[in-house]
Amino acid sequence: MLLFVGLGNPGARHAGNRHNIGFMVVEATARRHGFPPWRRRFQGVATEGSLGGEKTLLLLPGTFMNESGRAVAEAANFYKIPLHDIVVLHDEIELPPGKVRVKAGGGIAGHNGLRSVSAHVGNDYKRVRIGVGHPGDKNLVHAHVLSDFAKSEREWVEAICETIAENAALLARGEDASFQNKVHLAMDAKGFGSDKRGEEPDAGPRGH
Repeated sequence: MLLFVGLGNPGARHAGNRHNIGFMVVEATARRHGFPPWRRRFQGVATEGSLGGEKTLLLLPGTFMNESGRAVAEAANFYKIPLHDIVVLHDEIELPPGKVRVKAGGGIAGHNGLRSVSAHVGNDYKRVRIGVGHPGDKNLVHAHVLSDFAKSEREWVEAICETIAENAALLARGEDASFQNKVHLAMDAKGFGSDKRGEEPDAGPRGH
């Protein structure tokens, strides 16, 4: 069993926030791959299905971002899922909008969701970092990630959610480099190449 976790805050108020792009991507993945309806489980909602021939649990924690690890730990303990089979999808201000990077382990870069997950299950899980851009001033980061995507951003947000969902089987099979390449090629083909969104900024410290 693999565990794919989308990070975000629960409730309609936060549904369109940049901080919730992890939720958005995992919801798109469930739709794309015909997962059954979400059920209340593991201090959140979850659904089981198959990605790339791998049995997979999709999880959206129902706790707030800074308590995400409680839901992840409960699901991982229930199914005895090792860290290397946990994939956490989350917003990343240190990447330009729509850019994606995959890595295992590493730092949390001030992300409160990752901090909570690492505190509850350890640090060596896989992260899918989804760029939402940096506001340019570290003092604006909190408001930036807790604000909704602008209308002008919705096209690329929808594109990245669908593109990751389309290629999620590669991620499930551990073909991380192929996944990352296919996502970037698809985003370029859809007209959302990185050159249209600027270079990666020097984000500096953050906390959210």
